[in-house]
Amino acid sequence: MKLAWRTTAVLGLLCLVTGAYAQDIHYNYDRVANFAAYKTYQWVDIQGGAVTDQLMDQNIKRTVDEQLAHKGLTRVEKGADLYVGYQAAVSEEKTVNVWGTGPRWMGGMAQAETSTIAVGKLVIDMYDPARKQLVWRGDATKTLDPKRDPDKSYKNLQKAMAKLFKNYPPQPKR
Repeated sequence: MKLAWRTTAVLGLLCLVTGAYAQDIHYNYDRVANFAAYKTYQWVDIQGGAVTDQLMDQNIKRTVDEQLAHKGLTRVEKGADLYVGYQAAVSEEKTVNVWGTGPRWMGGMAQAETSTIAVGKLVIDMYDPARKQLVWRGDATKTLDPKRDPDKSYKNLQKAMAKLFKNYPPQPKR
């Protein structure tokens, strides 16, 4: 009985740990927008949204450019069908890790440890300049490791953007 409980507890903890490091992706869009009409885009700054790290700014734009090129959109400097901008933020969250040898009421011991983790969120906005309307918004959230190799961080950014833009252009429901 104890072995079954421990196995269940360990599997549950693994699911929690795996979930904590997965990318959380959301998107929404204007249901009346004609996404087939959009062929070009240009980058615009969103007030208060620019990343102060120039290398990170380049990496974000490069990964989004790759995804939009795969979708058939062409980047231009002026006169685009779509304006694309982003906002990025990093917040800190407290996490509690609990482990033990079984339920306390059965004589088991439990220990807990708190830690602070960095969570990054990247929001991509796409505007129709002719309509002056937001037509698509997507966001990706992921825990960050500031000590991680920059190449691995870039690969994670590429994966997150591929996962996010999988839903662009939105397919009308039939």
